[in-house]
Amino acid sequence: MNAIIALSALAILTMFFGVIQKKSVLLPLILSGLIIVFFLNVIEWGTFKHYYNEMFIADNFNIAFTAALILTTFLVFIFSALYYRTVKRPLEDIYALMLFSLIGGITMASFGNITMLFIGIETLSISFYILAGSKKFDVASNEAALKYFLTGTFATGFLLFGMALIYGVSGSFNLQAINSYIIANKESIPTLFYAGMILVFVGMAFKIAAVPFHFWAPDVYTGSPTLITAFMSTIGKVASIAAFYRLISITFLNVHDFSVDILMLFAIATIIVGNLSAMTQDNMKRMLAYSGISNSGYLLFAIIAMGPKSAGTLLYFSISYAIATITAFAVIMLVREERGTFSLQDYKGLAKQNPVEAFAMAVAMMSLAGIPPLAGFMAKYNIFSVAMNGGYVWLVIVGVIGSMISVFYYFKPIIYMYFHRADAHKKIETTKAYKIHILLVSILLIILGFLPGLVIGLL
Repeated sequence: MNAIIALSALAILTMFFGVIQKKSVLLPLILSGLIIVFFLNVIEWGTFKHYYNEMFIADNFNIAFTAALILTTFLVFIFSALYYRTVKRPLEDIYALMLFSLIGGITMASFGNITMLFIGIETLSISFYILAGSKKFDVASNEAALKYFLTGTFATGFLLFGMALIYGVSGSFNLQAINSYIIANKESIPTLFYAGMILVFVGMAFKIAAVPFHFWAPDVYTGSPTLITAFMSTIGKVASIAAFYRLISITFLNVHDFSVDILMLFAIATIIVGNLSAMTQDNMKRMLAYSGISNSGYLLFAIIAMGPKSAGTLLYFSISYAIATITAFAVIMLVREERGTFSLQDYKGLAKQNPVEAFAMAVAMMSLAGIPPLAGFMAKYNIFSVAMNGGYVWLVIVGVIGSMISVFYYFKPIIYMYFHRADAHKKIETTKAYKIHILLVSILLIILGFLPGLVIGLL
């Protein structure tokens, strides 16, 4: 709760400094504020507090995922100076919306009542709709915002209808109360309750871009400003998968046999469609959009298996995915600004001209592909282990096949960077600060690959 209060104050303060035209103060203020919020969050570890009649739950799960969301936001903000360096106007509106969407994400990881889940989703989503269209004079950005808004509101309708059916049957919005109803009436739960569950699952599947509710993601991520794409594809996915896990583990655990069949269909279709679609892409943003879709399938493994290590494994996978994706987008922003497109062709010879940037991109791609000893490999290994221990052997086989397919497209930019000539491309000039930032983030992926137990053991 301290994190949400502090972030709200930081977002309001950000808007205030924009009004008084103090653009130079904004980024240092936000980065410093996020560090303070991170520690305010961490010091609550082990307190297990409930607020507002159990609508908000501050347990270790919430604190761990809040820390992951704050870290992810911090990493996005350190690269915002590069992306917005040519923009003269104050950026308080964009920065404040990013902070408000972070608040929505934290709420999604800490709800104890499904009305609070809805508030968190809408706080996150409405901010995302605006951020997707924040490049106001770009047709692609406007199109992305409109598509996201229309499909998002449609999915929200499913979510709300499902919540209404669950409330109508159980008589409560409280997660524990709904669970108590299920336990008391397990042999005679009405069909309407299961219909409500399915509709809620559809709404949550849309939020994590799981197939067949993924159709919005490639167009929205491609059209949105690149920094915003990096932010949405990480914060949105981490917050949504945390909310999905909390919903299943607290409320629907005693009807998990019913949930498993639906979730397995989502996971299998998501891995197959995401990876096969990514293979055909030449646009780096679009490829990473499909990459994000396929990773949603792997994240569902932890929810399907629902073992003692599921929460910790989910946290570790989310962090490794977020860091690798932000690293990749940081290089994409640089190449796009210098060479004008998002095509793979623009990465030819990058390793010779910009070795630090090429190294960072290679580390990010190999981590996403699951190459040892990087964090992505340990994340996939542990999430497959959780599924294997739960008895879902054939589901793991699908996941392994999907990972093998993903190597094909993740290694495309690496091959272009290290095994092609630069042609007419010149060296991309960058600042020392940018090189240091991207190198540190890349090293973090390597370090995390050796410390999976440290993160997984938290939950």
